Amino acid sequence: MEGYRLFFQEGVHKRYIANAMLGGILASFTTWNYINISTVLTILLFLALLSIISSVDIATMEIPNTFVIAALVLGIISIFTMPGTSLPSRILGMFVVSVPLLLITLLIPGAFGGGDIKLMAACGLFLGTKLTLLSFAFAVLTGGLYGIWLLVMKKKSGKEHFAFGPFLCLGMAAALFIGDKVWHWYVGLLYL
Repeated sequence: MEGYRLFFQEGVHKRYIANAMLGGILASFTTWNYINISTVLTILLFLALLSIISSVDIATMEIPNTFVIAALVLGIISIFTMPGTSLPSRILGMFVVSVPLLLITLLIPGAFGGGDIKLMAACGLFLGTKLTLLSFAFAVLTGGLYGIWLLVMKKKSGKEHFAFGPFLCLGMAAALFIGDKVWHWYVGLLYL
């Protein structure tokens, strides 16, 4: 028992354990939802990248261009390993969220970070139009709830910023696993 206590005191943080557990769960969901091994490997690399981006953005409030380039490279690879999404949808996915974010940021300086905008453009190539829109909707919902919680708990004032990248990454991961189901449910509501 003393060995375990020393192990935890010497630098292993709860966040690393949570990341490892989350990685295992996401790997299980990936192999359950996708059969093709090249698709599974591409998605696992994408999820690992999203996890790293989230951790870095939380710590530094910045998404380095290296990670954006890595997401873009995975998007290019996914054209061949995930043929279910058309190339026009992927190209439109690069612009459908990133351009409105850029315009909002030009109108309201500091509304979104440049890393968030570039990340959505790069990941739009990976996800395609539909999943990019859904991932952003998930991100706005979860990020908005977190922002409300911060205000209610008086942890931040209305003028302070928080890292939005983790919510974008969470939205992208959610879109990969439940995006099609949510999309069909929503479209079904529209045509009742």
